Amino acid sequence: MSELVAAVRAGLAAAADPVRAEEMRRYMKSEMPMLGVPKPQRAVLAKALFKAHVFTERDPWVATAAELWRDATHREERYLALDLIGERRYARWQAPDLLPLYEEFIVTGAWWDFVDEIATRRVNDLMVDHRAELTPTMRAWAADPDRWKRRTSVLCQLHHKSDTDLDLLTHAIDTNAADPDFFLRKAIGWALRQHARVDPDWVRAFVAARELSPLSRREALKHL
Repeated sequence: MSELVAAVRAGLAAAADPVRAEEMRRYMKSEMPMLGVPKPQRAVLAKALFKAHVFTERDPWVATAAELWRDATHREERYLALDLIGERRYARWQAPDLLPLYEEFIVTGAWWDFVDEIATRRVNDLMVDHRAELTPTMRAWAADPDRWKRRTSVLCQLHHKSDTDLDLLTHAIDTNAADPDFFLRKAIGWALRQHARVDPDWVRAFVAARELSPLSRREALKHL
């Protein structure tokens, strides 16, 4: 576990670009410093490191991802933590008991780049296989004081297509439709726009029957 954490930090440090780091930090409006390692370079680094450091047991894999996240001094370390926890070779280890860890990442990450990766990939995938077990939690998150958990509840079925639980989606949207927060309004429009790909008539009727913000409405109907 410690070897991979050290290797991640060393690899990111070797690829650091101070000029690009400041540009990336400003773009992300990030209080946490950045090293200036763009996504393509991080992907190459992650592939090499995850091939060299393979986990044969689940607990060390989870603990390493948590360590990378919690002890991060730069934003890219957290990106690598998300890459590790989402690594395809460990897909068999994804289970509902990881939700508290994802909740921690959502609340402490508290920005769209982290939250959207977790919501639309990790939580999304868990919902596919464990819908009945996780739906009550997603319904509760829709009304949580934390806006990022609410955003997750709206986006947690983004790629479910015709298998989308419309009752859950409706609950998440209706609970947050009046909130002035930009990220919630954007998420509502994004979720509806995505579902419109498979059920445009439902989305049209849904939007027509509600007082959504101009942003949510515009995003929802963007391709209709």
